[in-house]
Amino acid sequence: MTLEAGTTARLRVRREAPPYGWFVAEEGEGGPEVLLPYAEAVERRPEAGDETEVFLFHDDKGRMTATQRKPLIRLGELARLAVADFHPRFGYFLEMGIGRQLLLPLKELPAERRNVWPETGDELFVVMKHDKEGRMLGRLAKADDFAGLAVRAPNAWKNEWKEAWVTDVFRDGVFALVEGGVIGFGVLGYVHESVMTRPLRIGEKFKARVSAVRDDGRANLSMRLPKEKGRLEDADRLLAFLRDRPGGGMPYSDETPADIIQKRFGLSKAAFKRALGKLMKEGLATQQGSWTYLTETGKSAAVSAGTAEEADGGDG
Repeated sequence: MTLEAGTTARLRVRREAPPYGWFVAEEGEGGPEVLLPYAEAVERRPEAGDETEVFLFHDDKGRMTATQRKPLIRLGELARLAVADFHPRFGYFLEMGIGRQLLLPLKELPAERRNVWPETGDELFVVMKHDKEGRMLGRLAKADDFAGLAVRAPNAWKNEWKEAWVTDVFRDGVFALVEGGVIGFGVLGYVHESVMTRPLRIGEKFKARVSAVRDDGRANLSMRLPKEKGRLEDADRLLAFLRDRPGGGMPYSDETPADIIQKRFGLSKAAFKRALGKLMKEGLATQQGSWTYLTETGKSAAVSAGTAEEADGGDG
């Protein structure tokens, strides 16, 4: 058996070495000894000849060291770890339950998209591996790493709101793992950018609606309400936006490119057109070229809404 960082082993206590701790090793006369520091004997203080289960790691000086602490991840395993710190030269340091942290190198993150990098407290799904020197290192988990762990989404989940963590970010959306709860580890899902209400970053926890359960058991996710409810909410938002604009007009219409609509309102082009269509059908708004304006009816409705809001606030 080879002693490797990131693994758990049952080792024999060979001797105590004050003021440092105990030296432990595999059975037999030969083989390297590893220090179990006094501070790492959190379960019990062993004696020479005892057998103890330890987790192995490298200390700050690169020496193999043992601890009785239980790690949140081991070599080859996948786990969700919280971001503890960030170093602009090295990367992210993740809490792994043993009083020292696992490094996720910068190369694991998209260099050209720093806006999607994690923040302190975010939780990343990572796999532990070794670097060239055999030291513990993390890498971001990919879809294949979840095979055998992720479960199928129940059909009953459709239109339910769930909590999820972003596992990876792409140009047109994000992959996420939906909290599994009683059904197990979790469900793989995808959120297309057209149904996001704001940009998401790697490791971020967010709420999403299961818009569809796919044949392969994965979930299509949306941060938006179902179409009809969403249309009503979006129409109210556009009406409020127009009300706050000088002259009740805005330089956005059916002709506005989808990327501008997404950036300005957090809506897909289709959702924007549905909401705008509702306002126009009700005679609250009208389009003139590339602009949209409140009608006189729309201005009256907006004024009435504003008066009602002020009255509600006054009652408090």
